[in-house]
Amino acid sequence: MEVRTSAAYEIENREMVAEGADLRVQVLTLAAGQSVPWHYHTEITDSFVCLEGPMVVETRAPRATHLLAPGERCAVGPKTAHFVQGQNGGPCKFMIVQGVGTYDFMPVGG
Repeated sequence: MEVRTSAAYEIENREMVAEGADLRVQVLTLAAGQSVPWHYHTEITDSFVCLEGPMVVETRAPRATHLLAPGERCAVGPKTAHFVQGQNGGPCKFMIVQGVGTYDFMPVGG
């Protein structure tokens, strides 16, 4: 899996669980006040599973807000801008599963 990124943001922790030619699984921990800023991927679908939360995944076009409690999940398809944070700016921990394609992080203005 090719990785291209121009991401410049800090999070509490990032743990690579598995990575192969067709799959990437990470666990991300966000401290209070941290977020994964607005961005999109040109080829990859992000599948989120809340481990500790609640957490919020917001999307544009279509505009949606997904509030996830531990054990709940949602997916964001390619070319859909999205933003991730703990509910009300609180901490959260989630697993993100990404499939086949080029993983790129394309920033989008907030």
